Amino acid sequence: MKKVFLIVLLIFVQSVYTQHQKFSNSLNEVFSSKESYETVKVWVDFTDKGDNIDYLLQNPHLYLTPKSIERRNLRGVLPVTDFSDLPVYEPYISEIKVNGGIIAQKSKWFNSVSVYLTKVQAQIIAGLPFVRNLSPVARLRVTSNLEQIQTEIPGVANFTQRGNSIDYGNSLQQAEIVNLPPLHNQGLTGRGITIAVMDAGFNMLNHESFDSLSVLHTWDFVNNDPDVGNGADSGDGTHGTMVLSVIAGYKPGKLVGPAYGASYLLAKTENTDSETPLEEDNWIAAAEWADSLGADITSTSLIYLDFDPPYQSYTWQDMDGNTAKITIGAGFAVKKGIAVFNAVGNYGFNPDRNTLGAPADGDSVISIGGVNSAGVISTFSSVGLTVDGRIKPDVLAMGTAVYCAFPMSTDFYTNASGTSLSCPMIAGIAALLLENQPGLTPIQLRGKLRETASNSSPDRIYGWGIVNALAALEYNPLSVKENSLNGTKFALMDVFPNPVKFDASGINISIEIEEAGNYELNLFSSTGELISSISKGELVTGNYNFYLSQKNLSSGVYFIRLLGEKNSKTIKTVILK
Repeated sequence: MKKVFLIVLLIFVQSVYTQHQKFSNSLNEVFSSKESYETVKVWVDFTDKGDNIDYLLQNPHLYLTPKSIERRNLRGVLPVTDFSDLPVYEPYISEIKVNGGIIAQKSKWFNSVSVYLTKVQAQIIAGLPFVRNLSPVARLRVTSNLEQIQTEIPGVANFTQRGNSIDYGNSLQQAEIVNLPPLHNQGLTGRGITIAVMDAGFNMLNHESFDSLSVLHTWDFVNNDPDVGNGADSGDGTHGTMVLSVIAGYKPGKLVGPAYGASYLLAKTENTDSETPLEEDNWIAAAEWADSLGADITSTSLIYLDFDPPYQSYTWQDMDGNTAKITIGAGFAVKKGIAVFNAVGNYGFNPDRNTLGAPADGDSVISIGGVNSAGVISTFSSVGLTVDGRIKPDVLAMGTAVYCAFPMSTDFYTNASGTSLSCPMIAGIAALLLENQPGLTPIQLRGKLRETASNSSPDRIYGWGIVNALAALEYNPLSVKENSLNGTKFALMDVFPNPVKFDASGINISIEIEEAGNYELNLFSSTGELISSISKGELVTGNYNFYLSQKNLSSGVYFIRLLGEKNSKTIKTVILK
């Protein structure tokens, strides 16, 4: 009998040990401040996605729209689908529910669900064999703390239109500072591009500036319904209305946004009625929703704040591109071919540290700061560097006294300030660049915007500077004209593997030299920056193999160029991490 008791005791101890091993340190801290009956919103990560994985990978139409698959093919996403695209395994979710969990959101990218659990329920669920670990859902806040709002009755524009094809009214200044009108003069409006705007709801979609707005889908991730306005449920959409009007508004003589011809997905991700901050699982769920519906661009403004316990939040030390789950989620979106634009935040300058908000710290996220009409940085615009030393913001647009729809009347307008309003301007310009070159990857888009912006010496305050839309449109990082290869005396073969996976040892590059001479073999970024000089010097006739380590390279598109004395050849490779 004692032996049986000892075995049972050992099984119990092992179970408790396993449960605690699956709890993150932060989750233990949160539960320590809670009563046993109180619930915590918890990420439950699964070990796998059940059966039929191969079948699902071969049939992406079962969980992605044709538009999503088309976008991935167009942007060179390889493979088109992977494990992260597969739905979360429903039997696992059912088991969580059986054990008392209340499901909030699902995330296929993280293979997780966010669940309301008591400590006892969490301990039981941690003991399930298909559960990998548990951690608290972090809290953030939308940058809705606009520093200045001044309402006005619409009247005669204060600015000279200077022969533009459109009368921008009082929105001319914010358009001209980023050199937007020449793109509209060429007929670019964002037509054919899908933009997901993720915000705190949109309460005035009957505003006159939205008369020609094309909305494909809406979803309220707070209340789990399609109403993103101010219905009977929770949330106020004034902030989202102003943001949307900056990117999509079209009322000549009053307000014209850059991408008024694009199609839109509108996602409500914040409950403004609550004193508790926005929870990151809503944003991640919205990003996955936008991906599945074929979004080309997302525009949003999320900012972390340090909340007192029991709320789990991110701090400035977490702004390293790899800590915040929402930042990692933004990285997933970019890997799917979506260009992610995010406001840097309204926390101003700090001489000793960054004042960024997640996911603006992401390496592949295009983070937007604000300036005034004179091109001087707005006093509220957040600054870098990221904790790992990268420059943020990426680029800037007008963020002070931006002209936008007034969300309390169908025909009033206002001036408001905040990086929330500079972000949609740049996201809209990106839509015009994509309309012109649909195959541009998110990294190539970022390169066009950065390399043609106003600051030739990027820094932690201005980043690469104020965007120049026309220069970005015309920019080609590989503008050196390549000679015809007819009669060439060398050949640059394809690289292997391509794309290069994170776990691959490196890139193998083969060349064939038919005539001795001086040759250069170089690796360039998508923006034309020289990343590595692989080989330089005289080569005799023969075949050569070169090895390039990708250990220190980030995800993105790269170009390998072989330059001879009379001609050159360039091929593209993609690195996936």
